[in-house]
Amino acid sequence: MDLIIRNASLLDRQGIWDVGIQGDRIAAVEQHISEQGTEEFDAVGRLVAPTYVNGHTHLDKCNLGDVMRPNETYSFQECLAITWEHKRTYTVDDIVERASRAIREGILNGTTVFRVFADVDTIGGLRPLEGIIALREKWRDVVPIEAVDFPQEAILRDPGTAELMEEGMRMGADVVGGLPWHERLDEDMRAHVDFCFDLAKKYDKDIHMLADDTLNPNSRSLEYLAARTIAEGFQGRVSASHCEAIAAYDEYHAHKVMDLVQEAGVSISSNTHISLALSGRLHLEPIPRGITRAKQMWQKGVNLFTSQDDVNDPYYPFGRNDQQEVAAYLCHTAFMTFPDEIRAVFDFITYNAARAMRLEDYGCAPGCRADLNVLAAPTIQHVLRLQQPPALVLRGGKALARNELRQELLQDA
Repeated sequence: MDLIIRNASLLDRQGIWDVGIQGDRIAAVEQHISEQGTEEFDAVGRLVAPTYVNGHTHLDKCNLGDVMRPNETYSFQECLAITWEHKRTYTVDDIVERASRAIREGILNGTTVFRVFADVDTIGGLRPLEGIIALREKWRDVVPIEAVDFPQEAILRDPGTAELMEEGMRMGADVVGGLPWHERLDEDMRAHVDFCFDLAKKYDKDIHMLADDTLNPNSRSLEYLAARTIAEGFQGRVSASHCEAIAAYDEYHAHKVMDLVQEAGVSISSNTHISLALSGRLHLEPIPRGITRAKQMWQKGVNLFTSQDDVNDPYYPFGRNDQQEVAAYLCHTAFMTFPDEIRAVFDFITYNAARAMRLEDYGCAPGCRADLNVLAAPTIQHVLRLQQPPALVLRGGKALARNELRQELLQDA
């Protein structure tokens, strides 16, 4: 075999295992592989798991935090306005340079698949999407990147965006994006969703919308999105991010909508970092957590995942493109700290995110692509507790990244 990872802990398996890799595939998972590999790596009991999937990130505007003016309010409108100041003068080379820094950071932290949203509107035109498509091509032989045709300024409230989105699909965008909750009227929200379905059907593409990114209990874009998903037969092809308003609904209506989402097969991304930083700013104490009903949706069988979203931009001053950090935040804010819940949250950054993006041959079984992390500890609990990067990151059986942590205690009791 080309590579054998020795002495690995594996998810949901007792004991220590060897993982054999031939070409870009996992060839064997056995408690002991007798043959020698061309290369071997000793996991020394650490967890080996599929590489992380970041199913929602905005890299056209990443790392603007280094050059933008200070954000004084962190209101959604000010975040938009700060972005406008830079979006008007974006260049493709600038976007690719800033975004590539985030991609490198993500790979070092164990992520090898990225769904990247690119603003398409009358302020920046198609330049952000051109930049993300160029990013996709630059990294094509290293990691897969999906480009999302995303109307950051909404569609009906920004006349001309519909035509730009159509052109964006012709340019080669991979996913139809949406921001229906940002429209001015409920009927405009519904028209926004309808347009996105028409565009997705025309180009046979999946849909990923930012739904109800607000704690306003009157925001209803998620339930309309789910209903249209069923009507259009798009089950399993639609994702929605944020979905915070459902946390402010009364219990009866919240459960109706969660059941509808589950029936529709809509995947939900809780972008917990950003929700914590932006939502709830209009509230006095006790301030709501500002995230969606992640735990309840998971319990209902909704395909829940969680994503980095923003990296050092007008919306969020932090972000390391680190899905382990993302998972740990969700464990805290959704009160998912029992062993089965921690296990579930790890799925949110691996299997569930892969399911939302309809990745093929993803996993840690023979026949799957050899996209694997050798993590820094033997259990998920300690991987998330320690927050250390993977020792080894593989994509298609090839090493993409290595991380070494050296610590030296100079005095002890």
